[in-house]
This record gives sequence, C-alpha cells and structure tokens, in this order.
Amino acid sequence: MKSVKEEFIELANSLPDDCSWDDVMYRIYMRQRIEAGLKDVDEGRLTDHDDVFKEFAMEPKQ
Repeated sequence: MKSVKEEFIELANSLPDDCSWDDVMYRIYMRQRIEAGLKDVDEGRLTDHDDVFKEFAMEPKQ
C-alpha cells in the first residue's frame, strides 16, 4: 500500500505544468472524498437509492 505522500507525488506528477492552485486543491479534495466514500462502502455505511429520493422528496427518473 502506498503512503499518502507517494499518492500525492503521483497526483502532482499527473497534473499539467500550467495547473493552478485551485486545480491542485480540487484534485486533493476529490481524492479524499472518493477514498472516504470507498471506506464507507467497505464498512457497510450505505443508503438505499430509493431512500435518498424519498428524503429529498424527489421522484427517480425513469
């Protein structure tokens, strides 16, 4: 398993040379949110699709 530093170096190397600080922060933020979501799945913290629509008083598109 790679360390956070190793993952960050790979992420930094994947960015274009003309990226902005906002681009960097966005990629870090998205990576963290994705990893948090995957951890939730692994630990069984899931919400049924239909329950989400009910909670927000929405109808799923057919």
